[in-house]
Amino acid sequence: MRKIREVLRLKWGLGVEERNIALSVRLSRSTIWEYVRQAKEAGLSWPLPEDLDDVSLKARLFKSGLGRGVERPEPDWLHIHQERKRPGVTLLKLWQEYAAAQPEGTAYG
Repeated sequence: MRKIREVLRLKWGLGVEERNIALSVRLSRSTIWEYVRQAKEAGLSWPLPEDLDDVSLKARLFKSGLGRGVERPEPDWLHIHQERKRPGVTLLKLWQEYAAAQPEGTAYG
């Protein structure tokens, strides 16, 4: 969260360009842009509220999560581990079985 706070400080507090921020905090420009976009969507501005701790900041910025709020069923990793020991069993075959049983599950790749 320190990097996000630093990105917002540099962008909003000091008016530094994304390219220079990226060099300073060692993140890509697209990541800088994404942090700023998410902060705007969350209604944040600089300076950040004093009572906004790292957990709250993370919750406000990443409320949708990676799956855009959709819970996906996890594969049975123990089953996968056991099946991989059998001859001719590949991860692709196991994933195809999983995808057939769980169409809303995690994608292969």
